[in-house]
Amino acid sequence: MNENYYTYYESPIGLIKIGGTENYITELSFVDNSQQMAHGIPGVSDLLHQCTEELIEFFQGRRKTFDLPVYQEGTPFQEKVWNELLAIPFGKTISYMDLAKRMGDPKCIRAAATTNGKNKIAIIVPCHRVIGSDKNLTGYSGGLWRKKWLLQHEFKITHGIQTLF
Repeated sequence: MNENYYTYYESPIGLIKIGGTENYITELSFVDNSQQMAHGIPGVSDLLHQCTEELIEFFQGRRKTFDLPVYQEGTPFQEKVWNELLAIPFGKTISYMDLAKRMGDPKCIRAAATTNGKNKIAIIVPCHRVIGSDKNLTGYSGGLWRKKWLLQHEFKITHGIQTLF
């Protein structure tokens, strides 16, 4: 069994916990209080170091995609949703209904939205790119202010302007 390692990165939108093994990034989450601190072995493997470097590049506007192996355990449906999230291009958004349609069943909108909210690898698996059908920001475990910041950051890099919401 692979050991779980963790480190932290102080980003423009707060402290981020990076967790993973030697082979995969398994967590990228926002830390807002001490109860969210890590469980595992503190340290920076080559992969966690690479993740930190890629996050720095992302926040500097020099990276639009991540070259990191990721893994999060879930049902086949959940894994399919998370894979669909990876297909949303940098600087673009889709609605929860669009996500359900991509899954092949518009009736699975609630299940797709719930799975989106269970994503443990923020930013890299870009759940922040899913918005309401009415184009409003809805739900984000890291806080709506972070979702807004991330979308505006990507929109500015893509289009050269800052106002999206």
